[in-house]
Amino acid sequence: MRDFGSSDNPAVQAQLDRLAALTLPQGRFGLETIGELCTRLGQPETGMPPVFHVAGTNGKGSTCAYLRAILEQQGLNVHVATKPHLVRYNERIRIAGRLIEDDELAALLAEVLDAGEDLAPSFFEVTTAAMFLAFARHPADACVIEVGLGGRFDATNVIPATLVSGIAALGIDHESFLLRPEAGTPDEPLARIAFEKASIAKPGVPLVTQSYSPRPTAAVLETAVKLGAPVMMRGRDWWADVSATGIAYRDRFGELMLPLPEMAGTHQADNAALAVAMLRHQSAMPVSPEAMAGGIRAARWPARLQKLGAGPLTSAAALLDEIWLDGGHNPDAARIIAVHFAVNRDQLGKADFVIGMMANKDAQAFIQTLAPVAAKLIAVPVPGHDHHAPEALVAIARSAGIKRVGSAPDVPSALAMLASIGQPFDSFRRVVIAGSLYLAGEVLKLNRELPD
Repeated sequence: MRDFGSSDNPAVQAQLDRLAALTLPQGRFGLETIGELCTRLGQPETGMPPVFHVAGTNGKGSTCAYLRAILEQQGLNVHVATKPHLVRYNERIRIAGRLIEDDELAALLAEVLDAGEDLAPSFFEVTTAAMFLAFARHPADACVIEVGLGGRFDATNVIPATLVSGIAALGIDHESFLLRPEAGTPDEPLARIAFEKASIAKPGVPLVTQSYSPRPTAAVLETAVKLGAPVMMRGRDWWADVSATGIAYRDRFGELMLPLPEMAGTHQADNAALAVAMLRHQSAMPVSPEAMAGGIRAARWPARLQKLGAGPLTSAAALLDEIWLDGGHNPDAARIIAVHFAVNRDQLGKADFVIGMMANKDAQAFIQTLAPVAAKLIAVPVPGHDHHAPEALVAIARSAGIKRVGSAPDVPSALAMLASIGQPFDSFRRVVIAGSLYLAGEVLKLNRELPD
């Protein structure tokens, strides 16, 4: 199983089966195939409502969630494209606030696959072309589109013009694709990542970014200059000071006092601030401070420090006080999780972890980052995907200093193991399931908390 997933609808499943038969284009980089595919489909990327385009290593999905929520608070209709999906492929295409319906999804995928049959497109190219068609055929006020991988060669980068572009936090991920040797690109890894992400910039279109260390900053600025995009960088062109009471935001247009997000994690205030900065540095779509505040409070983004609610999975593990879910899978995401669960460690103790990770992720760095806040760790497989063996994750956890470790065949078994381990009567028992968005999707399905 790969990203295509499954569907209860036979017509959608037939097209997902066709997606599954596509081969990964090893060694093919560039936008030629998606460009030709779009040409055959009538260039839908040129007929969409105005686009907010968001790249980044961590935080881009949350930034898209804030953009959507704020624009909807303003009373606007918004198309949204995010990735990957957690449970249903439909999550990738949201039309004017609602997930795409199965019948339309099946028809769109068939249309794209038929048009590109001789082009050998990738899963992502087909998905992107279907999204373009959906967004071009339905009226809306704006589109919020998340970059999938990198930026320069991501299929979404054939969009000829955007309202504003944004770059969230940077980190090392997808090394085999984003750090492959190429003449004329930065040698330092994080600067190379910055170059790839900043390559979504469009001539004359504001590129709004977080603040970065010197070499990535230089890569962003140099790339933007070559592409003719003005850069609006945090700490230079806009500022956001986060405190326990809110976000003090300011730029050349003035100052705002904004609320903290409802979404868990101190980093979410940074993502919300980036969304606000993107909105304030474009002039075609005015948004009120009230809509910004309301959207920041209303935004939700599943499987990112999400506390699971009542459901079959949590009910079966009733001895555990809290079960949290996070799809983070790189060291920077692990750092965010560790910071969040370190805040109340003195009062509540360390958390227990259930970890499953894809084989191409840096499990050593991920688990080492979590070790200071981990009391116990149970390793599990990631169903249907090429993953690190649970025994290998257990060995890494031991080497990282986590003393109580084990493995289980699945998440329910891991939670049962943790619930059965004796604890002091008055201890607070928190479990964090993390390491993979695919695993997170499985957990949401098990607990019947399907993204809508």
